[in-house]
Amino acid sequence: MNNIYIICVDDQPEVLNALEQDLAIFDEKINVEVCDSATEAIGLLDEIDEQGNYVALIITDQVMPNMTGVELLSTVVEDGRFDRTQKILLTGLATHKDAIEAINSGGIDYYIEKPWQKEHIINVVKKELTTYIMNKGLAYEPLLELLDQKTLYKTLKSNT
Repeated sequence: MNNIYIICVDDQPEVLNALEQDLAIFDEKINVEVCDSATEAIGLLDEIDEQGNYVALIITDQVMPNMTGVELLSTVVEDGRFDRTQKILLTGLATHKDAIEAINSGGIDYYIEKPWQKEHIINVVKKELTTYIMNKGLAYEPLLELLDQKTLYKTLKSNT
């Protein structure tokens, strides 16, 4: 089975460290990678794709130097290699206009405000990961304990 990745992008090291700690429950079966810029994330996306692996989820901050989170997500949306990748905007400084742009051009699947609650972000990641796995038709059985059971059941039921 190819590797599945979650990419976290934020220019603040303490935020990336907190995300890594909160998402550590996924480490055994899912690769959680951190990037301190959108440019680094784009390079990592290319590297993961070249290796034949999957980017299930991108979690990005909005306010970053050189390229905002929405600009990063818009780039991902335009790249057909990542058409099923789920996208979460995680920010404390986005404006209402930013949120609208994230929905319209960044194709976000979920919006989380900083500071987040650990259980909340874990539950959201489980749902988005389940959606990705099922949409890509990947084997979900080895990942059962990491998936959202309601989303999985609903998807399996609708496919029968």
